[in-house]
Amino acid sequence: MTLSTLQCRAELASPVGFWQTVSDSTGKPAAVVEIFMSGGRFHGRIVQLLEDDPGSVCTQCTDARQGQPVVGMVFLTGLRADGDEFTGGEILDPDDGRVYRAKIKLIDGGDKLKVRGFLGISILGRTQTWLRSK
Repeated sequence: MTLSTLQCRAELASPVGFWQTVSDSTGKPAAVVEIFMSGGRFHGRIVQLLEDDPGSVCTQCTDARQGQPVVGMVFLTGLRADGDEFTGGEILDPDDGRVYRAKIKLIDGGDKLKVRGFLGISILGRTQTWLRSK
């Protein structure tokens, strides 16, 4: 096995990188998100909107993100590795301004990311599948 093969496998075992989200309502690509690591935890920021106005601001947010541009916004915070999942974080839905508990899991060899936002317990929420940008 070559060094580049090992690096590729390590990258696929980590959520770090760029992901394309899919709209729940249209089924079309909605945004490009960058997941990055800081302070030993994983976070995500919106780097491009594909459906909405790139100048959109978070009008529904009730925290410090109120009125802030959606592009560049850190909306996924505090995830840490927990077995084959990344848990313990929070995710903001910029459409309704609500903050949910979050967990993510790499699937399909690291090419897809299952993102779950939920209230209280995991069964009370919804899941999206994001596609790794190549």
